[in-house]
Amino acid sequence: MSMSELLQLVEGEKVQARFRADRGTYWRDNAMMGAVGIAGAFVILALLGRIDQAGIAAIGVVLGIGLRAAYLASETLGNEWVLTDRRLLGPQGRIVLLLELETVRSLMSDVQIITKAGDKHLIKHQSDKAATIAAIEKARDRRRKVAK
Repeated sequence: MSMSELLQLVEGEKVQARFRADRGTYWRDNAMMGAVGIAGAFVILALLGRIDQAGIAAIGVVLGIGLRAAYLASETLGNEWVLTDRRLLGPQGRIVLLLELETVRSLMSDVQIITKAGDKHLIKHQSDKAATIAAIEKARDRRRKVAK
């Protein structure tokens, strides 16, 4: 069952935007993770004096991250966050009231939201994270004005 099918809005609540992981950004993020993993393996092997094993380490890192990315792709790319005029509704039943949002910021290609209580959530693999942040902040600021 998709997020759209599970979405239950309260009376008068309106959807403002939907945020899904971008496929291209997802694969670029995993490629970057692989590059960082390979560089890390090279440094460790160099420090251990085993640079001759760097090729096998690189293959291992690429295979490990590639298999992980392929395995998690359908789940990650299927996740959706829904922004309403009152809340952010996320995967696995996450609900964040706009009035409880403390911080909205970028974290690589993700958007991190932090509540006043310190709860942290990631809206992952956004192709235009600035637009995602702007939409959330605009909805939060509008909600604060209505609540006053």
